[in-house]
Amino acid sequence: MSHRPSLMPPLPYVAALAAVFLAAAPSTQPATRVTWDDVLRQPEGWYATEGARAIADSVLLYQRASGGWPKNIDMTVPPDAASLAAAAKEIDSTIDNGATTTQLRFLARIVGADAGASYRRAVLRGIDYLLAAQYPNGGWPQYFPLRTNYSRHITFNDDAMVHVLELLSDVAAARAPFAFVDPALRSRAGRAADAGADLILRAQITVDGTLTAWCAQHDEVTLEPRGARTYEHPSLSGQESVGIIRFLMSRDPPSPRIVAAVDAAVAWLIRVRITGWRLNRKPDPSQPRGYDLGLVVDPSAPTLEARFYPIASNRPTYSGRDGVIKYSLAEIEYERRTGYAWVGTWPAPVLEKEYPAWRARIRAAHFGGLTTSFSTRPFRRTFRNSIPRTASSTSSFSTPSKVQSTIRTSVMGD
Repeated sequence: MSHRPSLMPPLPYVAALAAVFLAAAPSTQPATRVTWDDVLRQPEGWYATEGARAIADSVLLYQRASGGWPKNIDMTVPPDAASLAAAAKEIDSTIDNGATTTQLRFLARIVGADAGASYRRAVLRGIDYLLAAQYPNGGWPQYFPLRTNYSRHITFNDDAMVHVLELLSDVAAARAPFAFVDPALRSRAGRAADAGADLILRAQITVDGTLTAWCAQHDEVTLEPRGARTYEHPSLSGQESVGIIRFLMSRDPPSPRIVAAVDAAVAWLIRVRITGWRLNRKPDPSQPRGYDLGLVVDPSAPTLEARFYPIASNRPTYSGRDGVIKYSLAEIEYERRTGYAWVGTWPAPVLEKEYPAWRARIRAAHFGGLTTSFSTRPFRRTFRNSIPRTASSTSSFSTPSKVQSTIRTSVMGD
């Protein structure tokens, strides 16, 4: 892991910036308040407005000495004096929940609309933070500087590492809004993205000789699948694997290893899909959140994917904070049942549109005559089937018929 000197501006500068911002804040707020969740969804012209720059000044105040940012903070609101004073000592920079990558993309858009040197410096420091946080093997931990818990693992959870790789790929290619980044830093970003892509290929889990998908976390040394919180067990992920597939499909041109990895992961997603069940949100005033969640039989429901599948069984699993694996969503406590994304339709855009289009582009480019185990034609036929099936009758990692039956009946019964 590389270690670079801090580029943190002097504290008097930060204090002066804070004073100026706090004094000016009342007159620079946008007429219609833009929330932090929406700062990357605005029209391009908005990033040149006083309201956007006011938020950008607030974001600068949250940047840590490491160059990264903390998570789960509404950065449209500037920190109070106590938080600002403590910020210089905080070591909570992270890539979790979109932190750091969101701030960098937002500030880069401000740079594109405003030549302010402070915004440009913050973006360059943030990119440098991401590069310093990368493990020598190409992966990223959830927090950097490192902590002693599960956050040290290579983190695909909630697309953390994928967001970093997408950003660095944009930097390397000088794509908007990062065209202002100097060539030397672009080159470093490109090498880091290449190393990350290679790490992904090496971390893909093989079961009985067949490539499948990825865990939400992998060991930072051995690359073995790892758990995180008590309800997040080592498993194959039906959500995180989707983001990884998308990133691999963005690599141009795709190597034979990438094509094989994507084909295998898509085939696995089809094998383990859940059909004939719908995630039902039922009003329930007696519950703390006013509703409950359950899976109900519905033959017309969109295909679902479970968040977690044990590596050897392909059977959807759920778990409460007690860490006990269950096979029905109804069996875990209310707080976790309604407070976590256990099933979803995450793969649908990839399976229905993005993957077939990617495969068609490869064919159109006459990609070296590469022979793979999965083609667009059987893909389309398999996706229309109502019962999960294996992509190949000769696969050594087929879903046993008993498990398929359980998925369609008692496993999901809520």
